[in-house]
Amino acid sequence: MENKPAGPPAPAAVARATDLGPDAHLPAGLRTPLRADAFARTDDEKITAISGHFHAIMQELGLDLTDDSLAGTPRRVAKMFVQEWFKGLNPEHRPEVRLFDNRYQYQQLLIERDITLFSCCEHHFVPIIGKAHIAYLPGEHVVGLSKLNRVVQYYARRPQVQERLTRQVAEHLRQSLGTDDVAVLIEADHLCVMSRGVNDTSSSTITSEYGGRFLEDSTLRNEFLRQIGK
Repeated sequence: MENKPAGPPAPAAVARATDLGPDAHLPAGLRTPLRADAFARTDDEKITAISGHFHAIMQELGLDLTDDSLAGTPRRVAKMFVQEWFKGLNPEHRPEVRLFDNRYQYQQLLIERDITLFSCCEHHFVPIIGKAHIAYLPGEHVVGLSKLNRVVQYYARRPQVQERLTRQVAEHLRQSLGTDDVAVLIEADHLCVMSRGVNDTSSSTITSEYGGRFLEDSTLRNEFLRQIGK
């Protein structure tokens, strides 16, 4: 049977995609750019389509796709894109930030540092590798520590720019924790700088977002920086 190009998604699918966008809870300027029909296709359908496109790219490069080392590459790349590198585009993977009563009455700085970060530069589609550091001041509630890691991973696993990633993580935590007293600092190496263009392997990029008392109190902000070794 001849494969026909997929037509435009049904109106209901477009509406669902808009309603379920991964960043609907964020201010417009912090949302990852997505079309309204971004979720009209299933993951399996996307993998099949991307595999065909990447097969064509490899052919244009002159690679022999009958070689047993290359034959499975288009599908492997497609699965990596949909299921791993860019899974943060799918709102089904948005982590639930579960809060617990702060029955210990802990009121001091709480820091989760050196959170492993893998992302992808949206300008060249090459990796961004780094660490995220998060701090907040507990009030009536605290959050399970692993959820901080999951929030970072959710926003990192999509095409990104580091500035937006930093602010997305901070805003998500502000909303989830119900407080502005949040600090996020990300330090990362960008392979678009290291492996192409200027080929600079020694530089790194640092971005930060401070809210509430972290923004107002330099002593608190400096304590956060000291604790993460900055």
